[in-house]
Amino acid sequence: MPEITKIKSIEKVTHDVLGITLDKPAGLSYIPGQAVDIALDKPGWNEKKNCFTFTSLPDEENIEFVIKTYPSHHGMTNELRSAKPGDEVLYYEPFGDIYFKGQGIFIAGGAGITPFIAIFKDLEKQGKISGNKLIFANKKKEDIILEDKFDALLGENFINILSDEQIEGYEHGYITADLIKKHSADDLKYYYLCGPDAMMNAVESQLESLGVEKEFVVREGF
Repeated sequence: MPEITKIKSIEKVTHDVLGITLDKPAGLSYIPGQAVDIALDKPGWNEKKNCFTFTSLPDEENIEFVIKTYPSHHGMTNELRSAKPGDEVLYYEPFGDIYFKGQGIFIAGGAGITPFIAIFKDLEKQGKISGNKLIFANKKKEDIILEDKFDALLGENFINILSDEQIEGYEHGYITADLIKKHSADDLKYYYLCGPDAMMNAVESQLESLGVEKEFVVREGF
């Protein structure tokens, strides 16, 4: 059975991404990188569960989500665009397959960056950022979520690739085996994948072609 919490604040992160803070329910426990099903507690919406990844850490005072909205879908993310503090939200049990196993390369597509937000926040807190890399694929520069934050955190280990724009300092096109190989290193054993299924499947095939063993590929399964 779901439990209830309330929205504390909502802010714009990019042109189509919201940062939402909610009251942290008592006893809630999760691992950085995990997600939870939530629904809006109002008529017509309380049965429509959507999965979102925690971008806050388990020991923080509140819980936070960074959510990409899709107005044309007329679904929950569009409904959240008009939500306000005090609105009630139903939440279920946390779950998810992505968690930090060791130093590696994180490969994200669009909203697939969200589990990595929490993981990198946790690594920063532990002083373990050094050496990890992030390859982030988006259509345009305006779509990059928390670009300034990741740039400050990772510097040259933050690699952006844009499919619909050519901008100096940004890779152009799609994630390829050559791009992955270019940024690989012997001490970066793990490859963390999160994004649209088609993207993850393609990248997984590219990793296989590079000789990366499956035990070192960590991908989201929900």
